[in-house]
Amino acid sequence: MARTSQYNGTGRRKTATARVYLRPGNGRIFVNKSPVDEYFVRETLRMDLTQPLNLTETAAQFDAFVTVRGGGHTGQAGAIRLGLARALCSANPNLREALKRAGFLTRDARKVERKKYGQPGARRRFQFSKR
Repeated sequence: MARTSQYNGTGRRKTATARVYLRPGNGRIFVNKSPVDEYFVRETLRMDLTQPLNLTETAAQFDAFVTVRGGGHTGQAGAIRLGLARALCSANPNLREALKRAGFLTRDARKVERKKYGQPGARRRFQFSKR
C-alpha cells in the first residue's frame, strides 16, 4: 500500500501555535476540523493565512489540515501563515527563496509585555503629583 506524501510545518505567533499538515489535493483548508471559512469569519484573516500559497501559486495543489491552539484569531492566523510557509519549504525547497524574500519565514517575536509591580500596566505609571 503506497503512503501519500505529507509535509509538516509548525508556526507560532504571540501565544498561538499551529501545526500544519500539507497533503496533495485541490486547495481545501481545514482549521481544527472545520473549513477555514467557518473558523475565520473575517476575510482579512483568511487572506493573511493563505498568502504563502498564493505567492507560490500552489493554492490548488495542496490540502491543508491545521491544528491551532492558544491566542486570539489574529495570532492564530499569523501562526498558520508561518506554518504553511514552513510546510511549503519542506514540500519544495525551491520555494524557500520567494517565501524568505516576502518575509513569510520570519517568526514575529512580538509578544505582550508583562505588567510590572508598582505600575498600573506594562509601561504606564501612576499619575505624579508635585503637591
